[in-house]
Amino acid sequence: MRIASSPPSSRAAGPALAVPALIVGVVAISFAAIFLKLAEPTHALTRSGLRLLMAGAMLLPAVVRGWRRGRLQPVAKWAVLAGLLYAVHFSAWIWSLDLTSVAASVTLVTATPLILAVVGVITGRDRPEGRLWVSLVLGAVGVAVIGGTDLSLSGRALAGDGLALLGTAAMAGYLLLGRRLGPGLDVWSFMGVACAVGGGVVMAGAAVAGVGLAPASGVSLLYIFLSALIPQLVGHVLLTWALRHTTPTVVGLATLGEPVGSTFLAWIWLGEAAPAVVLMGCAVVLVSLVLALARPGRGADAVAAAGP
Repeated sequence: MRIASSPPSSRAAGPALAVPALIVGVVAISFAAIFLKLAEPTHALTRSGLRLLMAGAMLLPAVVRGWRRGRLQPVAKWAVLAGLLYAVHFSAWIWSLDLTSVAASVTLVTATPLILAVVGVITGRDRPEGRLWVSLVLGAVGVAVIGGTDLSLSGRALAGDGLALLGTAAMAGYLLLGRRLGPGLDVWSFMGVACAVGGGVVMAGAAVAGVGLAPASGVSLLYIFLSALIPQLVGHVLLTWALRHTTPTVVGLATLGEPVGSTFLAWIWLGEAAPAVVLMGCAVVLVSLVLALARPGRGADAVAAAGP
């Protein structure tokens, strides 16, 4: 399904803004692990559910506007599906933060571009070019170095790693869905519905599991709110918007910058010092991002010319 295209002037300006949007988006999502770690001991399901509900509440005016203009109705069912994917992604990933380290969790949850590359090869849509394959390999090596030094073979850590990978698969599905809906997607209203649905599903699951639905303290509530405001409203909105002008693989590759940002923030904010080998991994990831973002619109333009 494709919804109505954007005006020509918007399409012309979009590719030029894709790189800045991805850079700002990645910086924003890099704060997520820090904020959510600081929101402990509130349960992971409560943290993820409240984050999504808060974001949905802040996006409510956009949802109302999108509905009145008739731009939300054609994609409403897809927004609900996006919300279910959000519920899986955030609940699994945030829970993983309780079981393993920030570096390991964020590294594994950003394996999304590898899944998207495989999907591109199988379907023939948004197939990675030679340059992107080089970027994928470098990015995979870099994040493996960042997270590999912190991976543990304990049962608790392995459970956290598995949850992070589940979150990866859900985010890959979300990016593929956003790409499928085309360049005319009303990002703000779409995400408002997705966040509300995802938050409702997670909180319902928390209630069934007997988990407390209230934050543990006012400080926890503050950090959950910050995770909704910066990583969600700024970060995920920009990443979703960028899907108008580039491929899911490029957007997924951009998210490889998240473990780099989170590693540095954890070092500065949480006192989790990064050893030299981790810094080397960060450097490799940054090289891969330069390659991926050199011409981010090229793949999207080719696909748009070929049709759905």
